[in-house]
Amino acid sequence: MCSMLRARSSARERNIFAVGLRLTAAARRDTLEGNQSALRIGDVMLRQQMAIGVVVSFGACSPAFATGACEALASLKLPNTTITQVQSIAAGKFETPPGASGPPGAPPLNFTVLPALCRVTATARPTPESDIRIEVWMPAVGWNGRLDGIGTGGFAGAVNYMDMIPALQAGSATAGTDTGHTIGADMTNPTWALGHPVRVTDFGYRGVHEMTRVAKATIKAFYGGGPRHSYFVGCSNAGRQALMEAQRFPQDYDGILAGAPANYWTRAGIWTNGLAAAIEHGGYIPAAKLATVERAVNSACDARDGVSDGILNDPRACHFDPAKLLCKTGDSDQCLTEVQVAVLKSLYAGPHDAKGRRIYPGFLPGAESGPGGWDLWIMGPAPGKGMLFGFGRGFFSNIIFGKPDWDFKDIDMDAALNAAETKTARILNATDPDLSAFESRGGKLMLYHGWNDPALPALNTINYYESIVRRLGARATTEFTRLYMVPGMHHCTGGPGPASFGQNGPTEHDDPKYNIERALEQWVEKGIAPSSIIATKYVDDDVRKGVKMTRPLCPYPQAAKWTGRGSTDDAANFVCREP
Repeated sequence: MCSMLRARSSARERNIFAVGLRLTAAARRDTLEGNQSALRIGDVMLRQQMAIGVVVSFGACSPAFATGACEALASLKLPNTTITQVQSIAAGKFETPPGASGPPGAPPLNFTVLPALCRVTATARPTPESDIRIEVWMPAVGWNGRLDGIGTGGFAGAVNYMDMIPALQAGSATAGTDTGHTIGADMTNPTWALGHPVRVTDFGYRGVHEMTRVAKATIKAFYGGGPRHSYFVGCSNAGRQALMEAQRFPQDYDGILAGAPANYWTRAGIWTNGLAAAIEHGGYIPAAKLATVERAVNSACDARDGVSDGILNDPRACHFDPAKLLCKTGDSDQCLTEVQVAVLKSLYAGPHDAKGRRIYPGFLPGAESGPGGWDLWIMGPAPGKGMLFGFGRGFFSNIIFGKPDWDFKDIDMDAALNAAETKTARILNATDPDLSAFESRGGKLMLYHGWNDPALPALNTINYYESIVRRLGARATTEFTRLYMVPGMHHCTGGPGPASFGQNGPTEHDDPKYNIERALEQWVEKGIAPSSIIATKYVDDDVRKGVKMTRPLCPYPQAAKWTGRGSTDDAANFVCREP
């Protein structure tokens, strides 16, 4: 029988054969490689990446990869789409695409771990000016029937190979996109948007939808049938993309995982307008002083949750007064000047308009220092050089005002906000709480956010979740939505708390108990609603050095509470309780 199947040559018969493999294959995952730490500049974040291999068992028949079915896709005709390249690639033979690289300072992306696949690249042009580059990867054998759509952080502009790699290794077909433009050397400066409103729209929502359309059609042509279940995963801007899919295109995905979503885009960038002058005129807080702030916060608030571990379980309960750090006898790293105290208070309080109304939530106390913390995102190596200033300046100069030399001092915050919302709110913001269309077709949404995110305040995601509850009701919301707040986690990952729970790909324990993506798949495919998910903190954030501590992440508004018995480093000694 195997020889008969291998002898068949037509693309149609090979497609049928691939479907047969999909239906009979039983995939299991074996850990092949360990963890690597990296600073993501798509999201510009410190993250840990684990590579998990895929071993496929076919019983008595293990056929060779039929390349014809892949090569036949070169003639695939799709609306407003050009297939630019089709490749049958053997296991371990994927060549690094031109320009593809890991985040700055990280090891190069390892494409040699990929199993055999069919790679299709395409360009979608829903408008004459659009130029949306798309990649679709499909396992040659052992497809699990899933499509994993991969989001892109920051201002996008490149295919997110980093997250496509583990998706393919897990047996899924996977797709990524640059959303219609190529990013320059400065990831925070979207010069591609100057004079190109179509590109802004493609970046805002159209690019990911086009990627999904092309991916599903390509998968159907290759396997003879479309994906049984489709998922979208992403954090930061990719989290915004995730919510945009649920709101605008509820039929695209069955399950959506949205981390630290930048869904209130027009207001997320307003921070820097109000802080620029103060930080440049004495309010800059260097790394050494941020460590002093964090120690003071922990001294005031850490023990309130019953465990002294350098992690605030719910920072909203901490009402630390920065004035307690005011220098008494001269400036030093152990205290703050009056201007620095004022800046710190503003950061905790959030920006307000001229009438005193809060525009956007403030950052929460705790975890101010350390890699991936305030030093990277807010303060930077010098005044005005934090990542938030780069993104804010890039947004307003290129997308809103069309002036490359625009400066924060050119306009007050109220006028800047009005201009941003008038021009781009409909295109970039993903704040619609009415997810009834997504819910009614059986969609499931899982959100997560680090309590101590220094890029996008955690309260923004809580506000969005609570807006869904107000719109649809608490019971209806919990039927299809979960929110997990992560104590001690920075932007998407990292920080002093346990911050590895499958949001960055496969975990050491690759099951729904430890992996939020697997929990989402189980909810969609088996109807088992997720409860708590165990997050892990590794020694020095290196999986090879072993586990430092575990802690349950609880469905909001629940929080983990120590039972008073056993080690506080073991998740088994915590329970989820309402506040």
